[in-house]
Amino acid sequence: MFHKHKILIILFITLLGGLVIRAQEVRVANDSSAPARQDTVSVPKDTVKLTPDSLQIKTDTLMAKDTVRKKKNSLDAVVTYQAKDSILMTAGNWAYLFGEGNVKYRQIELQSEVIEMNMDSSLVFAKFGLDSIGEEFGYPLFKDGEQQYESKTMRYNFGTKKGYITDVITQQGEGFVTAGRTKKMANNDMFMMGGKYTTCDDHDHPHFYLQLSKAKVRPKKNIVTGPAYLVIEDVPLPLAIPFGFFPFSESYSSGIIMPTFGDEMDRGFFLRDGGYYFALSDYVDLALTGEIYTKGSWGLSARSAYRKRYKYSGNFNASLLTTILGDKVVPKEYSKSKDFKITWTHSQDAKANPYRSFSASVNFATSSYDRNQLTNIYNQNSTSNTKGSSVSLSQRFPNSPFSLSATMNVNQRSRDASISVTLPDVSVTMSRIYPFKRKHAVGSEKWFEKISMSYSGYLRNSIDTKESKLMKSSLVKDWRNGMQHNIPVSATFTFLKYINISPSFNYTERWYTSKVMQAWNETSNRLMPSDTIYGFNRVYNYNASLSASTTMYGFYKPLPFLGNKVEMIRHRFEPSISLSAAPDFGDPRYGFYESYTYMDEDGEMYTNTYSPYANQIFGPAPQGKQGSLSFSINNNVEMKIRSDEDSTGFKKISLIDKLSLAMSYNMAADSFKWSDMSVGLRLKFSKSYTLNLNAMFDTYTYDEKGRKVNVPRWEAGKGFGRLRSTGTNFSYTLNNDTFSKLFGGGKTDETNKDGSQQGTGEEGELADGMNPETDAQPAEGGRLREKKKELGEFDADGYQANKVPWSLAFSYGMNLGYGDFNPNTLEYKYKLTHNLSFNGNIQPTKNWRFNFNATYDFDTKKIAYMNCSVTRDLHCWQMSGSFIPIGPYKSYTFTIAVSSSLLKDLKYNQSSSYREGQQWY
Repeated sequence: MFHKHKILIILFITLLGGLVIRAQEVRVANDSSAPARQDTVSVPKDTVKLTPDSLQIKTDTLMAKDTVRKKKNSLDAVVTYQAKDSILMTAGNWAYLFGEGNVKYRQIELQSEVIEMNMDSSLVFAKFGLDSIGEEFGYPLFKDGEQQYESKTMRYNFGTKKGYITDVITQQGEGFVTAGRTKKMANNDMFMMGGKYTTCDDHDHPHFYLQLSKAKVRPKKNIVTGPAYLVIEDVPLPLAIPFGFFPFSESYSSGIIMPTFGDEMDRGFFLRDGGYYFALSDYVDLALTGEIYTKGSWGLSARSAYRKRYKYSGNFNASLLTTILGDKVVPKEYSKSKDFKITWTHSQDAKANPYRSFSASVNFATSSYDRNQLTNIYNQNSTSNTKGSSVSLSQRFPNSPFSLSATMNVNQRSRDASISVTLPDVSVTMSRIYPFKRKHAVGSEKWFEKISMSYSGYLRNSIDTKESKLMKSSLVKDWRNGMQHNIPVSATFTFLKYINISPSFNYTERWYTSKVMQAWNETSNRLMPSDTIYGFNRVYNYNASLSASTTMYGFYKPLPFLGNKVEMIRHRFEPSISLSAAPDFGDPRYGFYESYTYMDEDGEMYTNTYSPYANQIFGPAPQGKQGSLSFSINNNVEMKIRSDEDSTGFKKISLIDKLSLAMSYNMAADSFKWSDMSVGLRLKFSKSYTLNLNAMFDTYTYDEKGRKVNVPRWEAGKGFGRLRSTGTNFSYTLNNDTFSKLFGGGKTDETNKDGSQQGTGEEGELADGMNPETDAQPAEGGRLREKKKELGEFDADGYQANKVPWSLAFSYGMNLGYGDFNPNTLEYKYKLTHNLSFNGNIQPTKNWRFNFNATYDFDTKKIAYMNCSVTRDLHCWQMSGSFIPIGPYKSYTFTIAVSSSLLKDLKYNQSSSYREGQQWY
């Protein structure tokens, strides 16, 4: 009975010839008893359900008694397949999928334009399709978990998980691997013949690649190749390797850092930046590199980066360099120097600790390091005269007004190899408190409750010396140290509702461990140190002041015939006056000053005073009795005008943001009671540009030798004051949008997040008619092989925008002050000093970029320094060059290298040294 049914089924299928099912999904079950999932598309009632073994029909009772053994199915999960165009089933248990076919089995997925499936053997074959003009499309895309491969043809067995692939493309790390013939194993390893490895994404014709005779690819692990040679622009080069190993890893791993080869005129051929990389943990790494030159120079470097999320992050670099120039045979030309450099940056996450913070910014190097280090002579580090380093720690105490901070500061001046170190610099501060304020106040506030006080204390230890003498200095004799305490007490009261009265008292005390006694030296005819006395020394001073201030407003309404554009002009006037008093701490009863007697050139005897604490870190107490009357005036002028955009609205314009004047009169002084007059002006031209001008005016006259005379200028008929010094500095940047903003004009295109500009048309379509929702994304399965289409940038009208981005920034500083004295006019001549620095960049095309920065020396009237750089994006290559065209560091460097960091050693480098341009006499 069983055999009769089987014969009838075969005849039925043969007569029918084939069953075509369009636009539907069919599921293949591994078990004949598994129910078929209901189709999302309605099908005729006579639709046949398929299994891998046979077509299933209703069986009779004799089938259960059949002793014939069924064939065991090798698949243990459901295989689903679908096609956009059609699915064709044949009598030989073959299924043909046309039009974006898709087959899924567990985590394995195969997409292709044409797919052939065998229902009995679990075999599947995929290939591309041809359009009406013979162009290939719809290449097979195979996915197995996170791995995916693209090819032209693929034969795969779902049971054994093995396959045969032609013209495969797969991405491994930053590169791509292609091969003519590939055999895929069950463990996902691939054996390739005629393969290519490249980082260029133009897979059909890469700009460069390594031709691999044969290779084994272990996805996400490594590639092992046989003999390989380099090919650039389809031209084989005589650069070959007997074997290759390309490791891939998604986590940190230790490994060798390949060195860079080059040559330099003074130090010879070199290997540099080679060493070993240590992946110590997930939080910290370490790279040890070195450099060696054929003429004896060498160097070692260690760099490390560390990071702990929500805690801290930082970088640490340390370098040691020994530079040998010349030959020992010629002692005058031979030199040997040892240099080192340490850089360290550390930042703490704000969420790590709300009360404690630690930060570091260290940039310490010997004065000749930047001149000898090859990588630094092409930037401004080689011409920088100063370097600064600081490490700070701060601690706030909860529910307490006290806070503590400690800092280490190091400043270097490479011009004379001097160094200033402050270690430690500790400060303790107490925020303002109201000691007499009641905790449970009843009634109005008492006058004494307004009294407030605060405290600040400083402990400092510093030294100014040469780099070579720093480690040999004595902490007691050479370092300056001391401690200062400052306690201000103040209060504010209101008088007659509009006047603020503020009395204050300030006490300052200094602690020193030594004092330097001095005496007049008749041989050198000057005051010189004679003895240093060690011990605890206490120096203090105090002063009191009383100030009064108020604010007045003035309004001006323009006359009607001037128009109604200006609504109102407002003038804010803030006068203040203060009285301060302090005793003379140079009086002998305080003991803070000593007297000495000397004879001048004419034989006359003079007595003068000095302070033994003059060179201490916080200085001495002020000398001279004080009873000063000071006043200051601040002005602000604003104009309220009607807005052009809104007829009912107004906007404010600042005419004079601030105009200030300050001066004082010391009633307790014997002479020179008037101080210089200070004037400040601030003008706001726009939100981004503000002009600040500050000036000091001299109020006294001078004698024939240029010494100040106790005769005010207004008593000598020379006016109220003469400009002593003034200065300002400003910077401005010009770019593409500068002139459009100044002169008005057209619309600006909307800027995308990546900085590009894209015009849009109606209904969300791009300017070239493409719909971003349907056309922007390429069809899945052809991502790697499809040609890249660069749309470019378009304006709002749909035309391609050929913009040339550029910018030019400059910074100018000017200072005017006293210079040489003119005995004829009894006035000092003016001396003008100014400086100018500028930088800019331009991008004439998408791939070209030019940058430069320079400084101009007004004394020599020429450009003191200029550094230029040019870069060119060559798709998968990067070409860059930098040069210093003028100055003592005239030199250049040129590099062309692969953009990928994986093949960073595949490059060509050519450079010159600034020493080659120097002329020796």
